[in-house]
Amino acid sequence: MGKFTRAEWLHGMGLLEISSLTALAQALRELEDLLIRDKQALARSASTSSQAKKRGGASTKEPYNRTRYREYASDRKTAFADLYQFCFTFAKTPQARNIDLETAMALWSVLLAPRYSIINDLITFLPEKGTYKGANKDIWNMVHEFCLAVDPSLSNYEADGAWPSLLDDFVAWMKSKTACDAEPVPAKEE
Repeated sequence: MGKFTRAEWLHGMGLLEISSLTALAQALRELEDLLIRDKQALARSASTSSQAKKRGGASTKEPYNRTRYREYASDRKTAFADLYQFCFTFAKTPQARNIDLETAMALWSVLLAPRYSIINDLITFLPEKGTYKGANKDIWNMVHEFCLAVDPSLSNYEADGAWPSLLDDFVAWMKSKTACDAEPVPAKEE
């Protein structure tokens, strides 16, 4: 798993003007709500706007510099895609091409599960199948693409599409699981 250097940490905290754990916790909660939980972006406060300052209105300093937050809010899709790619790069060791499956599943549960419930089924499937050991960049990207493109009911999944075998196996597992759940239990004869 990656590490931030002291210089990187200080640079990031300086850009965000975060000087306390309280401000950091608030910034992380707000970013999680925006990018992971897909909640409504924070409204701009009139008291912190430049217009209010120009008019001589009372100024309430924000707990941190929300400029980056506002950039993310203006293009959430790109911001989430950037976060998702960053997490893969950050999680793998510098020379590796893959991240181990346990780490991938943990990241998927944090990044994708709040938006895409089917990820919980994928996370159940992977250890049960037991043949997959890691996720390369292609798998990592295709899992996100799968969430975006395929309906949770799997009704629009195309088996002859360009999905990796991991996802083909997952869909087959889900369909067999659904078929087993749908079969009526035979009544006992007395």
